[in-house]
Amino acid sequence: MKTIYARGAAADAVAANPTRPATAVIHDTPDARLVVFRIAPGQVVAPHRNASTVLLTVLSGSGLVTGGDTEVSVGPGDVIAYAPNELHGMRAVNEELVLLATITPRPGSRSDVHPLALATTPADAGRGA
Repeated sequence: MKTIYARGAAADAVAANPTRPATAVIHDTPDARLVVFRIAPGQVVAPHRNASTVLLTVLSGSGLVTGGDTEVSVGPGDVIAYAPNELHGMRAVNEELVLLATITPRPGSRSDVHPLALATTPADAGRGA
């Protein structure tokens, strides 16, 4: 078992550039990557796409998230799900927005793994898992 303190990790995250949101990868396995975002008022994560499924969980604060041409307000406890390759972005308006992004499978992890490496039993190996 691994306990991850996402809010604490977000508070400790450092932005590479003061005009950009602070981020930190807090868990990284072939099955999933967890990233925390601390977005200050006025900061934006520009709309982008990911080949994996992306789930955003609002840990604290409020802001706006986009999906395609739609923009919605979000607050603590809200979970937003994006399909693979769906355009998405986030921004904080009047207060800090802290998000946990769950990206599954981890970007690049499945295309590099031979199907037999994923087999859990000899029968699975025969099916290519």
